[in-house]
Amino acid sequence: MLTVAGLLGAVGVLAGGLMFLRFPSPPAADHPFTSSLVSVIIPARNEEQRIVPLLRSLAKQTVIDFEIIVVDDDSEDQTAKIAQSYGAHVIRNLPPEDGWIGKSAACWAGVQAATGDLLLFMDADTEFQENTSLLKYVSSYEQLGGTGIVSLQPYHRVVSWYENVAALFPLIAVVGMNVFSAFSGRFSSAGSFGPCLLCRREEYEQVGGHAGVRGHVMDDLALGRNFQEAEYPVHCYSGKGLVTLRMYSEGPGQMVESLTKSFATGASFTAPAVMLLINLWIAGGLAIAFMLPASFIVQNSMWNIISLVLYIGFSAIFALFARRIGDFNIWMFLFYPIHILLFTLIFLRSAYLGKVRKRVSWRGRDIHV
Repeated sequence: MLTVAGLLGAVGVLAGGLMFLRFPSPPAADHPFTSSLVSVIIPARNEEQRIVPLLRSLAKQTVIDFEIIVVDDDSEDQTAKIAQSYGAHVIRNLPPEDGWIGKSAACWAGVQAATGDLLLFMDADTEFQENTSLLKYVSSYEQLGGTGIVSLQPYHRVVSWYENVAALFPLIAVVGMNVFSAFSGRFSSAGSFGPCLLCRREEYEQVGGHAGVRGHVMDDLALGRNFQEAEYPVHCYSGKGLVTLRMYSEGPGQMVESLTKSFATGASFTAPAVMLLINLWIAGGLAIAFMLPASFIVQNSMWNIISLVLYIGFSAIFALFARRIGDFNIWMFLFYPIHILLFTLIFLRSAYLGKVRKRVSWRGRDIHV
């Protein structure tokens, strides 16, 4: 039994290295400059506790023309008032009609009010890190040809203990995009990252925009797929150094609700080969977690050493991967079985709600999936 666990653990460690081989940043422009007006569209539903850092960071952006459009998505708090105090153009989006899921209706409403040639969709809990971050982002887009989508995965700013415990979820979400593994040249992106998504208005409208993905829970993934089907490139990069994101600032309840919603449909966009690597990595971690206490029970010094080496190795790889996407506490990864247990429980909850009940909840709304 220890031999089987050891082999599976070793395979899992190898699969981990293959599944997250690279995570590049957007290319730096030779001469950062743009003459395009950028419409920054922020869908916001009850975001009064999260939106201020983003609005403050936008107020500091220099050497670029942009407008801020906050779509008050039927909020019940002071979201609209706060946004107006920072000079944003606030529009009211009423509860979506049948067939619209998630934030797609708010994004679509924001585009109708926008006047820019470039559209930048940003989640309310993101934040630019420097006063030239927006300029660098847009300049990178133009350096890449000024076409298609350039989306960023913000660098996670971790504050609370439960955010550290949830490190596996954003990691799997990133890896599941298909373009960061050893197979990155073989598969197209699973879509685009949702928190920061930049595209050209003309192309957005040509592929149907958010109206064309109104029935998808993961609108960012579906929108990226529509761009690809229209033969426009979709680039996914690390946002480290440009933009940050605070995960689940409202507490563990928000975390569970958000993760359940994402899992309900997100896995279907991941390539089978990449999904196999993810499953082997997690299975290997579980095998090592079983192997460590079992080796001490049988009192075999050779297996004690092998299991300790594998356990520390898996923990180190997990910590390395997680630190690529956020400032997680590296000591937390010595207790990685807790991460896997939480991941498994929420995955099972999501599978039940998505496959059996056919609905999940998000921000007070029932979403049919």
